[in-house]
Amino acid sequence: VQLVESGGGLVQSGGSLRLSCAASEEITSRVLVMAWYRQAPGKSRELVANIVSNGVTHYEGFVKGRFTVSRGSAEGSVSLQMTDLNPEDTAVYYCNVRGVQTQPPYTTWELWGQGTQVTVSS
Repeated sequence: VQLVESGGGLVQSGGSLRLSCAASEEITSRVLVMAWYRQAPGKSRELVANIVSNGVTHYEGFVKGRFTVSRGSAEGSVSLQMTDLNPEDTAVYYCNVRGVQTQPPYTTWELWGQGTQVTVSS
């Protein structure tokens, strides 16, 4: 199973983008957490936002109410609506899904998307 991302691109400061991430095959085990990370040039990868299985969301402080993470109808699908973008948001954005098998030995697993480039011009 792979995660396929879409929706990145070039946008002017103050603009909006919507990133989407979906699994290439049906995920039959339990998804625990879905998240978006980003990595700017010369910086470490950092968490942007996540959503857990009960729907509770978490956003890092730099989001400041500008982004919204949501689940899709298919297991393992997640979106990130980004508004009021600024040049500091320029980065490669990665989706991440973590889960656990529903049968013994209940192995945990983690998937990463290939990344999608978001570039915000001033």
